[in-house]
Amino acid sequence: MARTTIQEALSAWENIHPLTQKQIDRLRLKFTVEFNYNSNHIEGNTLTYGQTEILLLFGKVSGTADMRDFEEMKASNVGLKMMTEEAKLKDVPLTQNFIRTLHKTLLREDYTVYRNLPGGMQTSFVIPAGQYKTRPNSVITRYGDRFEYASPEETPALMSDLICWYNEEEQKGELTAFQLAALFHYRYIRIHPFEDGNGRIARLMVNYILARHGYPMIVVRSRKKSDYLEALHKADLLVGAAPSDGARATINDIEPFARYFIQLIADEIMADVRFVSEPDDNVWWYDGERVQFRTPNYNKILRELRVNPSASYSDLQQLTGINRSALQKLIQQCSEKKYIIPNPEGAGWHVVITPSR
Repeated sequence: MARTTIQEALSAWENIHPLTQKQIDRLRLKFTVEFNYNSNHIEGNTLTYGQTEILLLFGKVSGTADMRDFEEMKASNVGLKMMTEEAKLKDVPLTQNFIRTLHKTLLREDYTVYRNLPGGMQTSFVIPAGQYKTRPNSVITRYGDRFEYASPEETPALMSDLICWYNEEEQKGELTAFQLAALFHYRYIRIHPFEDGNGRIARLMVNYILARHGYPMIVVRSRKKSDYLEALHKADLLVGAAPSDGARATINDIEPFARYFIQLIADEIMADVRFVSEPDDNVWWYDGERVQFRTPNYNKILRELRVNPSASYSDLQQLTGINRSALQKLIQQCSEKKYIIPNPEGAGWHVVITPSR
C-alpha cells in the first residue's frame, strides 16, 4: 500500500478545518499523554501508558514504579507546556538560554550518578541541570561500535552556530518547516550538548519548530524506536563520524533521516485526521494506534465504564444487555491489552483507550 505523502496529509488536515473546540481539546489531551509517555519511554522511563495518563490528566500516582519516574514524567509535561508557549512567540528568535532552561525544567535539579569500576571501586559524578556537558559523551550503537558526540570544549561554539543557523534559515525560508525540524534534530543530536536528556530535548524542539510554523505536533513512538535510531544511523554513515561535520550537516547530507522524519510527520498528521473525523463507533485509539472492534459489545462496555468507572458486573449487564459470562471475557481481554486498568479511586476500571468521537 502506498504511504501517505506529506502533501496528502496536509490536504486532509486542511479539509477537516475548522475544528470544533471539543475536537481541539480531545487532540490536545491525546497528544499530551502520547508525547510524554513515548518520549520518556524511549529513554527508559518505566511508567505504563495508563499510569502516564492518570498522572498527567488527574494528578494521581497509580500502580508501582520508581518515584523518580513519576517525577520525571511530571517535569516532562511542564517542559512540553513551556515549549508550546514559547512556540507561540513567533517574533522572538530561538536562544540557547531557552534550550538550557528547558533542560533544567526536564531534569529539575542536579543529580549524582554512581558507577562501579573494574576491581570493585565506585566512582560518581554530578549531572548538572541546565548546563552544557563537562565530560565527553558517546553511545554504543546497535552494531557494537562507539560513536562520539561533540567534545565539551566544542559544544558552546557548536550550539551557538546551531542557534544562529536556525534563526537565519527560518528567516530565509528556503527549507520547509519539516526539513528544518528534521535537520535541527539531527544537528542537535550530533552535538549532544548535555550529559542527559538530549533525546527528550531534541523531540521537544522538533515540535517547537512545527508548532511555530502552524503545523500539528507529532510523537516519535517508542514501539518504533529501532526505526528512529536506524534512520539516524544511516544519516551518520553519509555525514561521517566527525561531530563538527554532523553539527553542520545539510538537508541533502541527512537524506535518509529527513525522508524518515517527513514520512513520520505525514503519518502522525493522518492519524490525527482519522481520530477526529472517523464516524465509526467501533473505532477506538490507543497510543496512536487505531483499534477497530469486531463487535459493538466492546464499545458498549467501554462507554459505560467511561461514565461509571465503578460499575459492577451486575450494573454493566443491566446497562448493556450483555450476559455476565461475555462481560467477564470482554473485560478480561481489554485488561490484558491495557485498554482498561484498575481504577485508582477504588473498585472498578479506568478506561485508557479513547473513542474516535
